[in-house]
Amino acid sequence: MKNILVTGAAGFIGSNLVLELFKEGPYHIIGIDNMNDYYDVSIKEWRLEEIEKNIKKNKWTFIKGNIADKTLIEKIFEEYKPSIVVNLAAQAGVRYSITNPDAYIESNIIGFNNILEACRHSYDDGNNGVEHLIYASSSSVYGSNKKVPYSTDDKVDNPISLYAATKKSNELMAHAYSKLYNIPSTGLRFFTVYGPAGRPDMAYFGFTNKLIKGETIEIFNYGNCKRDFTYIDDIVDGIIRVIKKAPEKKIGGDGLPIPPYALYNIGNSKPENLLDFVSILQEELIRAEVLPSDYDFEAHKKLVPMQAGDVPITYADTSALERDFGFKPSTDLRTGLRKFAEWYKEFYIDGKR
Repeated sequence: MKNILVTGAAGFIGSNLVLELFKEGPYHIIGIDNMNDYYDVSIKEWRLEEIEKNIKKNKWTFIKGNIADKTLIEKIFEEYKPSIVVNLAAQAGVRYSITNPDAYIESNIIGFNNILEACRHSYDDGNNGVEHLIYASSSSVYGSNKKVPYSTDDKVDNPISLYAATKKSNELMAHAYSKLYNIPSTGLRFFTVYGPAGRPDMAYFGFTNKLIKGETIEIFNYGNCKRDFTYIDDIVDGIIRVIKKAPEKKIGGDGLPIPPYALYNIGNSKPENLLDFVSILQEELIRAEVLPSDYDFEAHKKLVPMQAGDVPITYADTSALERDFGFKPSTDLRTGLRKFAEWYKEFYIDGKR
């Protein structure tokens, strides 16, 4: 039974990854999450309950803790000796990085460094060590690049938020450790992930919360934003494909390791206009009876300028991921938003939360 460490296991992507791995097992999955209150903790608790219901033939160990706690991370690696590490723990969000930068340094820099160090020392004393480190990066690293679609070959040295800077730092740190210690690592630049039990700080979730309260939603850049919305099931499918195929270890002509390092975009490769996205969301919220059929949407919509740290378009070139892993997202926007609207009704309205 292979041991897999998933950090951020109560998070949106992390919890869905654990559930999908359970279907493939048997695995012993060690999950860690600090359960912070950046957003509604009851959603994180609900995700963990779903995991507990679906363990089946697998083994599940959950640890409430912070990856910035070096002693804790060392203890986890020493006790469980994970062969696969999926680092999804991070302080997310562009706008929050402007108001609370310390949280990003702690989790995204110090925390990730602890993971890298633990991976490095997993090879001590001739041990087999970590076979593959997979970690979350973000489409935010592309900043205000004018060239679209975004490619991993593009230069990304001009971040426009601290969040983006920490994610670019993760890529550089992972590359250095791959080179120095021959650790196979793969970074995934995520593009606007959405779906049931997602993050409430994401636009589609925030819009829904405001509409149900009769508040006005603000659509940035006067509605001229485009996002490469990617449904959670497609994202998880891509991660699992990547997990199974670590970059190959090779020795270069100088007798030193060629870094077993890879970096991919993981997105839908089909940007959608934010106004179209909001229209479909409204229709699906009415269909799911989250909003009444006569809801006056126009009276609750306001077009506003772009916010600091945001970008007008995200658009993933996923050809490399398709070439190497056969990854091809299959969930259309309406289907994905329908599933979100149905979950929202079940969780907040029927569940009376």
